Amino acid sequence: MILLDGCRVVVTMDDAGTELTDGSILIDGGVITWIGTGRAPFRGQPDVVDAHGLVAIPGLINSHHHLYQTLTRVRAQQGGLFDWLRELYPTWATIDAEWERTAAQAGLAELALSGCSTTTDHHYVFPAGVAGLLEAEIEAAARLGLRFHPCRGSMDLGQSRGGLPPDSVVEDIDAILAATDQAIQRFHDPGPGSMLRIAVGPCSPFSVSPELMRESAALARRRQVRLHTHIAETLDEEAYCLKTFKRRPLELLADLDFLGPDVWLAHCVHLGAADIQRLAETRTAVAWCPTSNMRLGSGFAPAGEMIDAGVAVGLAVDGSASNDSGNLLAEARQALLTTRGRKGPAAMTAREALRIATRGGAACLGRDDIGSIEVGKRADIALFRVDDLAHRGAESDPVAALIFCNPGPVEHLFVEGKPVVGDGHVLNLGGASVEAPSPARGGGSGRGH
Repeated sequence: MILLDGCRVVVTMDDAGTELTDGSILIDGGVITWIGTGRAPFRGQPDVVDAHGLVAIPGLINSHHHLYQTLTRVRAQQGGLFDWLRELYPTWATIDAEWERTAAQAGLAELALSGCSTTTDHHYVFPAGVAGLLEAEIEAAARLGLRFHPCRGSMDLGQSRGGLPPDSVVEDIDAILAATDQAIQRFHDPGPGSMLRIAVGPCSPFSVSPELMRESAALARRRQVRLHTHIAETLDEEAYCLKTFKRRPLELLADLDFLGPDVWLAHCVHLGAADIQRLAETRTAVAWCPTSNMRLGSGFAPAGEMIDAGVAVGLAVDGSASNDSGNLLAEARQALLTTRGRKGPAAMTAREALRIATRGGAACLGRDDIGSIEVGKRADIALFRVDDLAHRGAESDPVAALIFCNPGPVEHLFVEGKPVVGDGHVLNLGGASVEAPSPARGGGSGRGH
């Protein structure tokens, strides 16, 4: 039993937007059992965390990532998506399990320090003869203590068949489907409070055949897991879809039965009003990646319009090679600023940005047991200092200060009621290195560096 005692503010993110001043939270068995002010009702002696001066929010939820990219930051600095991919594919073709483990440890630790308690990962690069990639990142997440929703991604459309990736990083469709099914059966836990769920994630229209898209959707629905892909990220992608399929990206997904309440899509930058309406009508969710989209010059997703239309929108740092950071709280700030830049200063509030990064992410991942601080929900809670230099002068609204001011590291992070970050330090790396493998060591861990 743990008592988070005397928080300056508890930001519940419940439906009513309740915020408690001088609030406390009682955790028992990984579940929130009480929230209130004054003395908490408990028997025995809980472990007490002094939360005076700290703002408590639900653990942030990252709805799209590529952890393997953590070791290839600041590459292709002036390329758009297609040029960026062409430059990086040869390096990514050298990854192995050691690379994946190191990258995941670094990327997941970075997320945790930003207050993120749950993340997905979209891993779609499986070089021939390389084993243990998905397993490596699952092990890293379990070791760190983060709630994890990895996608068994895939690419089967190489350059020789008109796709963008080199043939060395694509797989045979039958092998993809067999490996994906095996991953679901081996790792997926659908139960309440699950720490590990698998999704099916064919990569994109320019790297995956229509047959694989359809078969992936069928497999996901047969196994009752969620579906994920990239879509409508760039105008180049739209031109490719029109030339190849005579369909715009969202129209293509509709033809492939790849929309619905079990689907969430990354990016959705280039959408028209009819596309947004289709997402709303099919109850398809969207992972919004503002920093990545700006870094690659892809554009600005109409997130405000999607939310107004009733689309569930979550927030994502995307892969570290197109963001060069994994700070999800900073991404919430970016979401606020880009929306205001597009639509004016009243377009989004700090609390709305926080809701996208919590409740919106939970909706993307199909979860109703995380994303808010409420009795009965899982105890995923992030506590931030607001009495430091970065927040000086913001005392009038410490909740908004988390978004408007410089997004500092989390002070404490609990996931399933267990400490993951304490006093600003990641607790569960167990001495593991989060440095990039040295090129001098040879093998897949060093190639391309």
